[in-house]
Amino acid sequence: MIFLWKEMTLLGKALKKTIEIGEKFPKLNRHQSVFKQQAKVLNALVKKAQFTAFGEHYHFSKLLQEKNIIKNFSQTVPAHDYNSMFKNWWYRSLNGEPFVTWPGQTQYFALSSGTSEASSKHIPVTKDMLKAIRRVGVRQMLSMAHLDLPEDHFRKGILMIGGSTHLNYNGTYYEGDLSGITTGNIPFWFQFFYKPGYKISRYTDWQTKLDEITRNAKNWDIGIVCGVPAWIQILFEKIVAHYQVKTIHDIWPNLRIYVSGGVAIAPYVQSLDKLTASPIIYIDTYLASEGFIAYQKSQNIGGPMQLITDNGIYFEFVPFTDENFDSEGNLKANPQTLSINQVEEDKEYALLLSTCSGAWRYLIGDVVKFTSVEAAEILITGRTKHFLSLCGEHLSVDNMNKALSLACAEMNIRINEYCVCGVKHQGLFAHQWYVASDEKINTQQLREKIDAHLKVLNDDYRVERTSALKDIFVHDVPSQVFIDFLLKTKGKLGAQTKFPRVLKGKVLEEWNAFLKEKGV
Repeated sequence: MIFLWKEMTLLGKALKKTIEIGEKFPKLNRHQSVFKQQAKVLNALVKKAQFTAFGEHYHFSKLLQEKNIIKNFSQTVPAHDYNSMFKNWWYRSLNGEPFVTWPGQTQYFALSSGTSEASSKHIPVTKDMLKAIRRVGVRQMLSMAHLDLPEDHFRKGILMIGGSTHLNYNGTYYEGDLSGITTGNIPFWFQFFYKPGYKISRYTDWQTKLDEITRNAKNWDIGIVCGVPAWIQILFEKIVAHYQVKTIHDIWPNLRIYVSGGVAIAPYVQSLDKLTASPIIYIDTYLASEGFIAYQKSQNIGGPMQLITDNGIYFEFVPFTDENFDSEGNLKANPQTLSINQVEEDKEYALLLSTCSGAWRYLIGDVVKFTSVEAAEILITGRTKHFLSLCGEHLSVDNMNKALSLACAEMNIRINEYCVCGVKHQGLFAHQWYVASDEKINTQQLREKIDAHLKVLNDDYRVERTSALKDIFVHDVPSQVFIDFLLKTKGKLGAQTKFPRVLKGKVLEEWNAFLKEKGV
């Protein structure tokens, strides 16, 4: 134990010094505009993939000879959603064929169902992508220099609540959550800090994993936690109850940083703050199964994230308008696409990615807006299929998050999970909100406050509330109902399991049937 403590002390000092030095050095590519960085990335991707089946089909070798590769690339390669990418290309990689959309054989596939799809998607994860994710992780660590953390913080444990590192292997490839894949490929030096450790991280049953983390929590000195907000809150509550203490800091007094991902952190902050005794630094990340897209540098809760423009992902932006998407959020044929030098601030765009995992002009499903084009800073405002526009109100998840957060703050109540659906009402339309609450709340007051805030946040919503959008309704249900619904529809719980904010189609039918079954 003394030897291990000395090793961690030396590593902690080395990390602290590396971060300080890294902050003082001129940033690589600082002289380059984000557009030049993106052009360089696209050229490298096309060059490396030119002899794959995909590259030969779309004449990548010829594209490399063109003067304007960005323009010709978008005109030559069609935009893809998951179904078209998998049906035409990725299924071949899944069957073990090499050099399909990326050189070599794909060893890993991340299972991803997002927040609405019934069946799992298989997203390829190449060795190049794993390296790219690690590079951004190091870069994010270096960005912590401005936090002025004490040296001993860098020898504290880092608790990562992710998927199982016990991946399924079918003789050709491994499959599992991206977090399980990346954790299984962490650098050797990181093992000194990583918790809950390989034994617990291999558990596939989510409740068993939470129980084991809780049982071992008192033995760890945790400085950073990472994971989806809902499950971090559940874990904190579980630990506090198990040890009969007031806050998580009674168990982990040195906990200073929470690195969040998966969903917006803002709705959870009030609940998390009540589980802590001293301030926590919240840092948002945008790590999807398709790659590490962005991370937050500032301490502004819900603030913008830095888009990673020089690390194996080329971005295109589709204006999120009726011209490019149908009423269900599906991408129309031949959509308008923009490169990063053509976008405007405060307008919503769906993301198309071309990556070093062999995704090409791939619709990831997220919608973002730029707060600064020059600095490539973005906010995630929702998903292409997670918005409500029954009659032109164009209500985004970002609008919903903000309105609910403001209402809860005014009423001094806590609501983390919620969902919204559209319903027919008085021959026109209404919005039905379901909020998770284990305490008695005034739903009529909450309804009025949400409605008032949405009218301020969204002009289209305000206009439609005077015409076709006749009303909104709020119904409170126990928090456990949300968890039970995920367990029933997903088959299991996990670090990547998130509740959909907007319910439509089959998922809405399942939700209504589930509520009826529960008598809620």
